[in-house]
Amino acid sequence: MAISADLIRGHLDAILLRLLMEKDRYGYEIAKEIGLRTEGRLEIKEATLYAAIQRLERNKLIVSYSGQVTHGRARKYYKPTPGGRAYYREKRLEWLAIKDVIDKILEDETSENQTTR
Repeated sequence: MAISADLIRGHLDAILLRLLMEKDRYGYEIAKEIGLRTEGRLEIKEATLYAAIQRLERNKLIVSYSGQVTHGRARKYYKPTPGGRAYYREKRLEWLAIKDVIDKILEDETSENQTTR
């Protein structure tokens, strides 16, 4: 089952920062890695990905640099700044909190079904 882009929208920055904390990456590599890790259930459209990258750069959470030349152009790589790493940690805690809340609400359905049987 594919994951709705609406569900991810508020967490895309954290996802990108997490991948960039592992190693510097270029845009296509980021998109490919997201697809691999989610077994194709989450595909980020190119426009969405680059809008998020631009936002992270504008907010000084990542920086870019030119890398290896392929197909006549240098790839543009991205890496997190110290501020980006701190922002990721904040967003991770936020995710864990909301995940816990949603799990508690959705788990109620399971326990409710067991008590009504």
